[in-house]
Amino acid sequence: MIQHVAIEVRRQDVEACVRFWTLLGFEPVAPPPTLAARAAWMQAGGTQVHLLFAEEPVVAPEGHVAVVVGDYEATLAALREAGFEPDPRSEHWGSPRAFVRCPAGHRVELMAFAPGM
Repeated sequence: MIQHVAIEVRRQDVEACVRFWTLLGFEPVAPPPTLAARAAWMQAGGTQVHLLFAEEPVVAPEGHVAVVVGDYEATLAALREAGFEPDPRSEHWGSPRAFVRCPAGHRVELMAFAPGM
Protein backbone atom coordinates (compact mmCIF):
# COMPACT_ATOMS: atom_id res chain seq x y z
CA MET A 1 0.00 0.00 0.00
CA ILE A 2 1.26 3.48 -0.81
CA GLN A 3 0.40 5.82 2.07
CA HIS A 4 1.30 9.09 0.36
CA VAL A 5 2.85 10.79 -2.62
CA ALA A 6 4.60 14.14 -2.44
CA ILE A 7 4.60 16.70 -5.22
CA GLU A 8 6.26 20.09 -5.33
CA VAL A 9 4.13 23.24 -5.71
CA ARG A 10 4.78 26.97 -5.53
CA ARG A 11 3.28 28.59 -2.43
CA GLN A 12 1.11 30.77 -4.66
CA ASP A 13 -0.41 27.61 -6.21
CA VAL A 14 -1.29 25.88 -2.93
CA GLU A 15 -4.88 27.16 -2.64
CA ALA A 16 -5.65 26.23 -6.25
CA CYS A 17 -4.05 22.79 -5.74
CA VAL A 18 -6.12 22.21 -2.59
CA ARG A 19 -9.30 23.04 -4.56
CA PHE A 20 -8.18 20.68 -7.35
CA TRP A 21 -7.51 17.73 -5.03
CA THR A 22 -10.81 18.40 -3.25
CA LEU A 23 -12.55 17.86 -6.61
CA LEU A 24 -10.92 14.40 -6.67
CA GLY A 25 -12.31 13.47 -3.24
CA PHE A 26 -9.41 14.54 -1.02
CA GLU A 27 -9.78 16.80 2.02
CA PRO A 28 -7.18 19.03 3.68
CA VAL A 29 -5.64 17.59 6.85
CA ALA A 30 -3.17 19.24 9.18
CA PRO A 31 0.41 18.09 8.78
CA PRO A 32 2.46 17.62 11.94
CA PRO A 33 3.46 21.02 13.40
CA THR A 34 7.09 20.37 12.42
CA LEU A 35 6.06 20.15 8.73
CA ALA A 36 3.29 22.76 8.56
CA ALA A 37 5.61 25.54 7.38
CA ARG A 38 6.75 23.55 4.36
CA ALA A 39 3.78 21.49 3.16
CA ALA A 40 0.02 21.19 2.86
CA TRP A 41 -1.54 17.75 3.14
CA MET A 42 -4.62 16.28 1.46
CA GLN A 43 -6.23 12.95 2.37
CA ALA A 44 -8.80 10.48 0.99
CA GLY A 45 -9.25 7.34 3.07
CA GLY A 46 -5.78 6.18 4.06
CA THR A 47 -4.02 7.89 1.15
CA GLN A 48 -2.42 11.32 1.30
CA VAL A 49 -1.01 13.80 -1.20
CA HIS A 50 1.63 16.09 0.28
CA LEU A 51 1.99 19.45 -1.45
CA LEU A 52 5.61 20.41 -0.76
CA PHE A 53 6.35 24.11 -1.05
CA ALA A 54 9.12 24.79 -3.58
CA GLU A 55 10.33 27.97 -5.27
CA GLU A 56 11.00 26.06 -8.50
CA PRO A 57 8.93 22.87 -8.46
CA VAL A 58 10.05 19.89 -10.48
CA VAL A 59 7.22 18.61 -12.67
CA ALA A 60 7.78 15.31 -14.46
CA PRO A 61 6.58 15.52 -18.08
CA GLU A 62 5.05 12.02 -18.15
CA GLY A 63 5.24 10.81 -14.54
CA HIS A 64 1.90 10.97 -12.76
CA VAL A 65 -0.26 10.11 -9.79
CA ALA A 66 -3.23 7.83 -10.52
CA VAL A 67 -6.45 8.23 -8.54
CA VAL A 68 -9.53 5.99 -8.56
CA VAL A 69 -12.38 8.46 -8.14
CA GLY A 70 -15.72 7.64 -6.52
CA ASP A 71 -17.95 8.89 -9.35
CA TYR A 72 -15.90 9.13 -12.52
CA GLU A 73 -18.37 11.07 -14.71
CA ALA A 74 -19.31 13.50 -11.91
CA THR A 75 -15.62 14.12 -11.20
CA LEU A 76 -14.89 14.90 -14.85
CA ALA A 77 -17.89 17.25 -14.94
CA ALA A 78 -16.75 19.03 -11.77
CA LEU A 79 -13.24 19.41 -13.18
CA ARG A 80 -14.56 20.85 -16.44
CA GLU A 81 -16.82 23.24 -14.54
CA ALA A 82 -13.76 24.38 -12.54
CA GLY A 83 -11.84 25.09 -15.77
CA PHE A 84 -9.79 21.91 -16.11
CA GLU A 85 -9.71 19.85 -19.29
CA PRO A 86 -9.56 16.10 -18.63
CA ASP A 87 -8.17 14.18 -21.61
CA PRO A 88 -9.95 10.78 -21.96
CA ARG A 89 -7.68 7.85 -22.78
CA SER A 90 -7.92 4.25 -23.95
CA GLU A 91 -9.64 1.84 -21.59
CA HIS A 92 -6.83 -0.74 -21.40
CA TRP A 93 -8.57 -2.85 -18.71
CA GLY A 94 -12.13 -1.66 -19.43
CA SER A 95 -12.03 1.27 -17.00
CA PRO A 96 -12.80 4.78 -18.19
CA ARG A 97 -9.75 6.94 -17.51
CA ALA A 98 -8.43 10.39 -18.31
CA PHE A 99 -5.42 12.60 -17.64
CA VAL A 100 -5.58 16.14 -16.29
CA ARG A 101 -2.96 18.62 -15.05
CA CYS A 102 -3.27 20.08 -11.56
CA PRO A 103 -2.73 23.85 -11.11
CA ALA A 104 0.95 23.19 -10.34
CA GLY A 105 1.34 21.34 -13.66
CA HIS A 106 1.54 17.77 -12.36
CA ARG A 107 -0.11 15.08 -14.45
CA VAL A 108 -2.91 13.16 -12.68
CA GLU A 109 -4.61 10.06 -14.07
CA LEU A 110 -8.26 9.61 -13.13
CA MET A 111 -9.76 6.12 -13.24
CA ALA A 112 -13.26 4.73 -12.70
CA PHE A 113 -11.65 1.56 -11.29
CA ALA A 114 -8.17 0.09 -11.00
CA PRO A 115 -6.85 -2.84 -13.05
CA GLY A 116 -8.06 -6.18 -11.73
CA MET A 117 -10.98 -4.64 -9.83
